[in-house]
Amino acid sequence: MNVSRLLSRNETQRPAFGFRAAPALMAVSVAALTAGCNDTGSRALRPLSSETIALFDTKGVSKASPTLLRAYKKESELEVWKQKADGTYVYVKSYPMCRWSGQLGPKTREGDRQVPEGFYAITPGHMNPNSNYYLSFNVGYPNAYDRANGRGGGLIMVHGACSSAGCFSMTDDQIAELYAIARESFAGGQRAIQMQSMPFRMSAENLAKHRLDPNMPFWRQIKKGVDIFEVTKQEPSVGVCGRSYGFNLGADACAPQRDPEIASAVQEKEAQDETRIAELVSKGVAPVRVVYADGGQHPTFRNRSPHEVSRPDALAQEPVEIALEDRRAKPLAVAAVKGGADKSRLAARPGPKPADLAALDDEQVETKAVFRKALGFRAAPGKADAARAIDEADAPTPAARPTR
Repeated sequence: MNVSRLLSRNETQRPAFGFRAAPALMAVSVAALTAGCNDTGSRALRPLSSETIALFDTKGVSKASPTLLRAYKKESELEVWKQKADGTYVYVKSYPMCRWSGQLGPKTREGDRQVPEGFYAITPGHMNPNSNYYLSFNVGYPNAYDRANGRGGGLIMVHGACSSAGCFSMTDDQIAELYAIARESFAGGQRAIQMQSMPFRMSAENLAKHRLDPNMPFWRQIKKGVDIFEVTKQEPSVGVCGRSYGFNLGADACAPQRDPEIASAVQEKEAQDETRIAELVSKGVAPVRVVYADGGQHPTFRNRSPHEVSRPDALAQEPVEIALEDRRAKPLAVAAVKGGADKSRLAARPGPKPADLAALDDEQVETKAVFRKALGFRAAPGKADAARAIDEADAPTPAARPTR
């Protein structure tokens, strides 16, 4: 079985994936899972449903088998995979995500509301039976790659309550089952669960549509790990070479791929994907950026969810696809909506307004006020005061941060 070396922030929680836990580690795990044997304790010990156990049986795995998680922000889904006796993983089921926040793209700093993207390690010490959000477990952000790139923030969880400020938020019933799946894998000896968090499914169609997104170089990095998993159905080991991810590279994360057969198969898949992307581009698939008011949720919850969600006003606004000009000279030129209606929408927002708003041209208003974070444009020279006022009007209201 491949062994992951991706490290969590806590220096005491650096077990390699796949080995059986040491007695001391398991003692800590049991203590954590049974802490506070009141309502929260009973939640943490809730058994897996008979339906889920029966599903495991049909897949040839057990509740004690190692687990691997895969999350997709755009599709708002979280997948559970379980390891078979031969060391490969099999897909078990998907959970529709009740709420995620921010935009497509990685988390970079505290308070940016971004759900992280990359490869993370969930350990027994990350399990929280006393969460204010029913139950939760920490995904291990920031990892070694995030730290190498100066990314900050923390307390990024998979939890219940359908409320997200940078987390993977599920319903209470969903997190109870996910928590139990992780708990049983840890009890079976797994030392860390790999979580692969992606902006979207790494299909040729998605890569063609998002080819001009400034996050694409990072997305292509994590796609290498995704491709290894897709080809082998084994957990890729994860390391950091300088400020880049390295996968299945042995003790030296900067060395060539250690398994030539896997390397060849992955290269073949990458070549097929690139050929398909080129075909889609030649057929006129336009490059876009997808911009959210503040994240999204799975369509199954939309307009009929019995759950209270965070920022329902933001969820009510559908994501907007911004068409981009596919030209080398100006790869991020906006071919999106422009006009007086956009100024009117900005003017209707609460908060301070720039006195010279009318002097800003439509593109500056559109990119600064509506897609400021997504496109990263700055107001033209001489508009600094107006830009600051727009930023202030667009900023979220500060609030006390609860313990997740």
